[in-house]
Amino acid sequence: MIAPAALLAIGILALLVRLDGSSAFYRQPRIGMGGRTFMLWKLRTMVPQAERKLESYLAAHPQARLAWNQSQKLRDDPRVTAIGRYLRKYSLDELPQLLNVLLGDMSLVGPRPILPEQRQLYDGTAYYRLRPGLTGLWQIGKRNEATFAERAVIDTEYFNRMSLFTDIRILSKTPIVVLKGTGV
Repeated sequence: MIAPAALLAIGILALLVRLDGSSAFYRQPRIGMGGRTFMLWKLRTMVPQAERKLESYLAAHPQARLAWNQSQKLRDDPRVTAIGRYLRKYSLDELPQLLNVLLGDMSLVGPRPILPEQRQLYDGTAYYRLRPGLTGLWQIGKRNEATFAERAVIDTEYFNRMSLFTDIRILSKTPIVVLKGTGV
């Protein structure tokens, strides 16, 4: 029942994303269990050439550079499309990651998969001993209020508290957090 509904939702959202003239899906290398690289699937939420746009924006806005260096996120990211803002707010852009779960690259619960260039921010943590998750302790807790360093600590805390009960608690809280629309 859930799989057909998820596929239908992904299909409809992909069509909406395509209306702006670019591809509906986005693949990006991420670091998974054991430090292995895999390709993460998402619905596209940014304009084409987003990395170039980010660099020019950060060069022109020193305060934004400071925020980016601290959290690896921007509140009013100029790269995000109109439909992308909505998808991110409700975490709908992450629905295609169910494919990553089916492929075994990710689990339903765990730390968020990190970018290769963020690897050094996780040195010395338990991150690499876990399969990244679609949701986790960080997503139901501080969500977008945590710095990147705090996220690494939260992921290590998850590793230390990991149990079936913890995962069930996280899975049960995730829809509530997503429906609040606190994503960026």
